[in-house]
Amino acid sequence: MSLNDTPSGERIHIGFFGRRNAGKSSLVNAVTGQELAVVSDVKGTTTDPVYKAMELLPLGPVEIIDTPGFDDEGTLGELRVKKTRQILAKTDIAVLVVDGSAGLSDCDRELIQLFRERELPYIIAHNKSDLTGAEIAADNEISVSAAEKKNIFELKEMIGRLAKSAVNERRIIGDLISAGDIVVLVTPIDGSAPKGRMILPQVQTLRDILDADAIPVFAKEGQLADALAGLAKPPKMVVTDSQVFGMVSRIVPEDVPLTSFSILMARYKGFLDAAVRGAARIRELRDGDTVLISEGCTHHRQCGDIGSVKLPALLKKYTGRSLNIELSSGRDFPEELSRYALVIHCGGCMLNEREMLHRRNTAEVQGVPFTNYGTAIACMNGILRRSLGIFPDLAKEISE
Repeated sequence: MSLNDTPSGERIHIGFFGRRNAGKSSLVNAVTGQELAVVSDVKGTTTDPVYKAMELLPLGPVEIIDTPGFDDEGTLGELRVKKTRQILAKTDIAVLVVDGSAGLSDCDRELIQLFRERELPYIIAHNKSDLTGAEIAADNEISVSAAEKKNIFELKEMIGRLAKSAVNERRIIGDLISAGDIVVLVTPIDGSAPKGRMILPQVQTLRDILDADAIPVFAKEGQLADALAGLAKPPKMVVTDSQVFGMVSRIVPEDVPLTSFSILMARYKGFLDAAVRGAARIRELRDGDTVLISEGCTHHRQCGDIGSVKLPALLKKYTGRSLNIELSSGRDFPEELSRYALVIHCGGCMLNEREMLHRRNTAEVQGVPFTNYGTAIACMNGILRRSLGIFPDLAKEISE
């Protein structure tokens, strides 16, 4: 996988924020070395967030986000400000672009307060230094000129230093295995599988296994018994796609650890504990409850889709309740969740860790249980404790 192919969820997200006409878009263009954003002297030229996945040296793969002015006005302006606030949920590093000829405004101070509340690393870039002649250099402040490309390299160096604290150092599976271990990966190929390729969590898990110098073995669910029988020694672990969890658990011997890609992703994204607690609440669902099933990506839903078909059917069968199911996908995650009895989220492979934790925290603050596909499916198949066996401290809390 090349740097240009690095998924959004694995990129450092750098958001540029500030007032209208502070020069955000011009500075984004200067930092990226591309005419990424339209620039104009007219206030409010940027009306929607502009995303650009790219390689930014010395950082590597990043996602640059140019946001609308935070002081926008009117009905449409309120919507733009709302979108800007949503961008904060996925931003790893914030760059506040200040109009150096005007100085810090109340709007700028409000943004700084939001950065601090979210414990978000930030830099204040005082733009238009070509007009002011100002020279500001502090731990997180710098004078720049987008027009004359002044101190752009220094700004990127500052971003690079902050990026070190934003990198997810967790492993998907590599810390659970050793060199030479055999890991069997069960990957169904059905009508909902992407044509000609594998889904991202499978690819990422494969890469982490190879990085650990372990040996991956792939099999479809119908081939699993033969694959296990053909191995010279038992595998260190079996990792399965969640939708065939029940079938796979009946095939894999009890003494072989079994988990799912989705459970591994929940740990990788930092919310496995919450997912386990949330799954335990499934049995408490009542007639008329509304469950939100949310996916971090957008795709064409097909017959047999896990989020819109298989998971709702399993929920209703397991609980025996008449449930209302709602779906969300991509960037459209509701901020108001109080009317939901439960949120079941995908593994979040296309979302960065900060956004996944924001979604979990949004639910937690509103008292709504939050879990994910793999954890929920393991619970409803009565194998959650077994699927968490590789995490003993979590497994011992499960009563099935």
